[in-house]
Amino acid sequence: METHDAIEAIAGRGLAGDRYCEAVGSYSGQRRPDHERAITLIEAETLDAVRAEHGIDLPSDRTRRNIVTRGIALNDLVGVTFRVGEVTLRGVDLAHPCAYLEGLTQPGVLGALKNRGGVRAEILTEGTITVGDQIDVRP
Repeated sequence: METHDAIEAIAGRGLAGDRYCEAVGSYSGQRRPDHERAITLIEAETLDAVRAEHGIDLPSDRTRRNIVTRGIALNDLVGVTFRVGEVTLRGVDLAHPCAYLEGLTQPGVLGALKNRGGVRAEILTEGTITVGDQIDVRP
């Protein structure tokens, strides 16, 4: 994972240069089409809670999620169309943690992130996502 101040979102594909956009992700072509796992989001509040409740320091760049949010309940975005800056997304499903993530980080991460591992989303419109962009949930 690499940190970027801004990145291009490609509709129906993913984030420019991302493993799922290039169809070379660990789970590419498995369980869910890659365009439906084009982008993943996780709450900063979750990372704070994991630290406080489990003593696990999981930096945002180790979560294997693309965007870290604050102030929005991501689980509520499944099936919902929303915008991050100028890019329109659709929440597809919850991004449950897996043993692969725990193997890359530390024991206990899988349980600590249960039911709060974030959300996977599909990119509906192209554009640039920039650090600090607001999330706008459409009715």
